[in-house]
Amino acid sequence: MKQLLILSGKGGTGKTTVASAFIKISKAKSYADCDVDAPNLHLTMNKEKAPEQSDFFGLDKAFISEESCIKCGKCKEVCRFDAIDNADDCYKVNAAACEGCAVCSLVCPTESISMMKAAAGRLMLYEEKNEVFSTAELNMGSGNSGLLVSEVKKRMQNKAQSNFAIIDGSPGIGCPVIASISGVDLVLAVSEPSVSGISDLERIIQTAKVFGVKTAVCINKYDTNETITKEIEQFCSNNDISFMGKIPFDNSAMEAINAGKTVADIDCPARYAIEEIYVKTFKMLSEEC
Repeated sequence: MKQLLILSGKGGTGKTTVASAFIKISKAKSYADCDVDAPNLHLTMNKEKAPEQSDFFGLDKAFISEESCIKCGKCKEVCRFDAIDNADDCYKVNAAACEGCAVCSLVCPTESISMMKAAAGRLMLYEEKNEVFSTAELNMGSGNSGLLVSEVKKRMQNKAQSNFAIIDGSPGIGCPVIASISGVDLVLAVSEPSVSGISDLERIIQTAKVFGVKTAVCINKYDTNETITKEIEQFCSNNDISFMGKIPFDNSAMEAINAGKTVADIDCPARYAIEEIYVKTFKMLSEEC
C-alpha cells in the first residue's frame, strides 16, 4: 500500500485542511487521522454511521489493595513520578500520574500492589461506502501516543479498500509523528511563513530523513508574509527538497471548515492551489514508489 503522510511542525498551519482536501480530491478509500491528542479530521468527513469503538490499553497502572496494605510507605518512597498519595493514612495510586514502571509492586513487602490494565484512549474505525477511516483519541494525561498511532495505522491497513492511503499526522516531531512516519512512502510537510516556519520545517525533514522517507513541502497562507515564503522556497531549493506549491490566505476556506466541509467542497482560491499541489504530490508519490 502506498501511503502519503501529511505533517506540520506545529499545530494551526493547515495540515488537516490540506489532508481533508486531498482525501476528497483523490476520492481516497483508505485514510487515517493520527493526531491522537487532538483528532479533528472526522469533523469534515461527514460520516453517517457511528464508528466501531474499542478501548486502547497502554502500560498497566499500579493498584494498591487496602485490605492487605500495611501502610509502610515504601511504595511512596520509591515512586519517582510522585503518583502515590497518602490521605488519612491510606495509600492510593493517582492513575493520571502513574507511568506503569511497577517499581512500587516490587518493593511492597506484602505484595499488596498489582499492575492492572487501564484504558489510555479510544480507537475508532468508520466503515461505509467502501471507505475505511481509522482514528483514535488519547485520554487526557495518558502516554503511549506512539503505540496508539501504530494501532490506528494497523487497523486502517487491515481494513483497507485500496492500495493507497492518506494519513493526517500529528504536529511536531514527537512519538506520534515518529510512529506515523514509519512505513510511509512520502511526507508532505505543510509549512507557514512565520519566524518559526523554517525551523519547524527543518526538524520534520531531519526526522523523515532518519527513516529514509522523502519529503516534499508546501506553504499555507503564503501571502501573509511573502518575505519568509521566499526564504522557505530558497531553503527547499538549496537542500534539493521538492516544493509543491503555495496556498493563499482564504476566508472562504475557513468558512467551509467551520461549516463541516473541506476546501475541496467549494470554489475558492485555496481549493485551486491545493488541487495543483495534489497533482504534483501524487506524481512524485508515483515516481517514488
